[in-house]
Amino acid sequence: MTLHELSQYHKLLERLHRDREMLASFESKAHPGAQVLTGMPHTRGVSDKVGDLAVEIADLKDQIAWLQGEIERRRGQVTEFISAIENDQTRMIFRLRFLRCLTWGEVADVIGGRNTEDGVKKACYRYLRAIGVDVA
Repeated sequence: MTLHELSQYHKLLERLHRDREMLASFESKAHPGAQVLTGMPHTRGVSDKVGDLAVEIADLKDQIAWLQGEIERRRGQVTEFISAIENDQTRMIFRLRFLRCLTWGEVADVIGGRNTEDGVKKACYRYLRAIGVDVA
């Protein structure tokens, strides 16, 4: 497994999280109680904000379903690669970063000790180089 493949998987997870947040936001805005009803007629450009949001919600749901399928398709490869890492701390760094989608800083916080954001990132890259993966 290459760093590029791991990074792609990580980006898919980030996109899924972001899209789910956006979907929740759209759904709350499309809720009937979210409409502002003034009773005044609108003369310029008739617009259906709820209808427009419904289209966006449907598109976003399709995108989320595709992302979930892609993530599920790749999860086995990533999990198998990470499970094969012998060093417990290195394996934990990979799990937190690539399966749990944490930032390098969050990984360092969870690992604890004197680990820094840069330190856990370097440990990841050092491991990949040791097994012959190009990290450039």
